[in-house]
Amino acid sequence: MSPEIRSERKYLEILRILAESHEPLGAKRLSEKMAERGFVLSDRAVQYYLQYLDETGFTKKVGNRGRILTEAGTAESERALVDERIGFIISRLEQLAFQSTFDPATGTGSVAYNLSFVREEDLGGVTAAFDEVAAAGYGFLNTYLIIDSDPRIPEGHTGIITACSVTLDGVLQKTGIPARLEYAGRFAVDNDGPARFLDLIGYRGTSVDPLHLFISAGLTSINRLVTTRSGVALANVREVPAAAHDRVEEAVRLMAKCGFVFPAGGGTGGFNLPEHPYRLAIVAFSGMNMVGNAIEKGYAIRTEIGAGSIPFEKIGDATGSR
Repeated sequence: MSPEIRSERKYLEILRILAESHEPLGAKRLSEKMAERGFVLSDRAVQYYLQYLDETGFTKKVGNRGRILTEAGTAESERALVDERIGFIISRLEQLAFQSTFDPATGTGSVAYNLSFVREEDLGGVTAAFDEVAAAGYGFLNTYLIIDSDPRIPEGHTGIITACSVTLDGVLQKTGIPARLEYAGRFAVDNDGPARFLDLIGYRGTSVDPLHLFISAGLTSINRLVTTRSGVALANVREVPAAAHDRVEEAVRLMAKCGFVFPAGGGTGGFNLPEHPYRLAIVAFSGMNMVGNAIEKGYAIRTEIGAGSIPFEKIGDATGSR
């Protein structure tokens, strides 16, 4: 029987950080990442926690490079304190939105991004799938950036950066509009009828990313959408005060000029979402539609949603470039 982790949140956060990392982490880097999540610990304090995790068999040292999770540690991070993990995804995305600085009026500043890892031999096929979504206009930003030199990229793989739609939340917040990311959903587009949502999953009641769930369950038909203009893609829904309607439309208009894509009508209201007298729903296509199309074609891709921020100029004009 495996040992039980202590109930203190700090132990679980260290396991989470190591689970999300693609390389060993030392006490100094762990201390920095813990601080980002609101836990101020010295390097020495982190060493104390790591010693306990080593003793329980949840972590192990990799030479002088730092710690990684053991199989037992991975299993523990997935099952321990499930209720603590509910809301973790949305908290991370909200933090990323707050940190983004993109100004659509000038086309400058940082945007949030997703980072995908693909096998080097699959890169051509994967980028072709990304290009299909870009050409059809169903990505959040129809450009992407291929990267090779990043410590997060596993050996034998290449990284692809795509824009994350929480960039929109950051833009709205910077203009004084309180935006609240609420749902991820399957968004049906049909030439014979209006676009509509088929399913919605609330970000605040789940411990895993809803977009990953829809894709891994095979509930999208993005490839059919980009080839026939009828299919099921992914979109996000956030809410703002209804009184901000005109300012939202202006922000969306400016973002569209910079290459961002929104459903018909600018994504404000409409569709089959419930109406609220004081709240306005804003819909944006997900940056994961490119990834979803490639996965539907059979390519193995691992994606970290909300992996960080990048200057807009590096991705805005960089389709397929290195």
